[in-house]
Amino acid sequence: MDEGQMTSNRNLKRRVRARTTKTGESYAAALRHVRPARQGETMPELNPVRLATAQIVVRDDPRDSGQLRQSGHDVRDLMRQARWAGARIIHFPEGATCSPHKRIMSVTGPTEVGPADWSRADWQVLRQELAAIAHLAGELRLWTVLGSVHPLTPPHRPHNSMYVISDQGELVTRYDERLLSSTKLSFMYTPGSGPVTFEVDGLRFGCAMGIEVHFPEVWAEYERLDVEGVLFSTGPGQTPDGTAAFATETQGHAATNGLWVSFAMCAQHSAAAPAGIIAPDGRWAARCPADGHPALAIAGIDNRPESIDIAVTKARPWRRRARDGIYAAHLVADNRSEDRGAF
Repeated sequence: MDEGQMTSNRNLKRRVRARTTKTGESYAAALRHVRPARQGETMPELNPVRLATAQIVVRDDPRDSGQLRQSGHDVRDLMRQARWAGARIIHFPEGATCSPHKRIMSVTGPTEVGPADWSRADWQVLRQELAAIAHLAGELRLWTVLGSVHPLTPPHRPHNSMYVISDQGELVTRYDERLLSSTKLSFMYTPGSGPVTFEVDGLRFGCAMGIEVHFPEVWAEYERLDVEGVLFSTGPGQTPDGTAAFATETQGHAATNGLWVSFAMCAQHSAAAPAGIIAPDGRWAARCPADGHPALAIAGIDNRPESIDIAVTKARPWRRRARDGIYAAHLVADNRSEDRGAF
């Protein structure tokens, strides 16, 4: 591709994104308006993007090379299953490679929680497993998003992260959990600094983690960034009952923002809240079994304009107009309006 064509493509994407911001349409729907097919030209066929959401056994000791290797094996096994099922992207929970336990990592020992000693983690084995996962993503042509710990330069604590690996096997970006629990912030991790988005087949995704489910502003921010879906990874840090509450909150964020949401959870808590995919109206489009075992939930996120859910095509643009103050023009000066003490 020459430089002129690259510039043209960038300009086209900019115009399409400008329209999605104005209308609330999906990227695919806006593309058809911005760039209608020319005579004799066939627009690329738009098909559902098959998303696989994983629940997996999450292990908690990064000192144990055997645990790290088993987690890597389990991730790759589910990647193969997802590709055989026709998925274009697979999404794993928080700490899919390892979710270090606060007491295991504590310098004060397992009896109390203290600052984490990250020098004890087997970073070499973890990097080997991540490299093997990336290599397989390229072989399978499968976008892969998974939770892992991302080391910083000592003495800085690592990030709690989601790696985004392309279908070419390349690490294209990384999301770092921004809103941390008190324990994570005080003893475990360095918070991230901003939202992250990426695109697969014309659909834009955002990433969120952990207790960020409790913060509506995270989800509203991604809506403003014109994502079609949010990949939400959480793990075994809360009780099973708390996990069920997370699932309910996630459904609410999907419905109030008109978003597809992938809810990736550890298999240990699947009896309370299996992993799954939530449609923009808040309903579950697909869900894993609630049996404690690794599994996949797979659904097609349809990017054809005629098939986009009403929650996206109607509700999202209306909410944007309401937030922009469309009601101000309808306010009236009337004593009956101001008198709140009369029927």
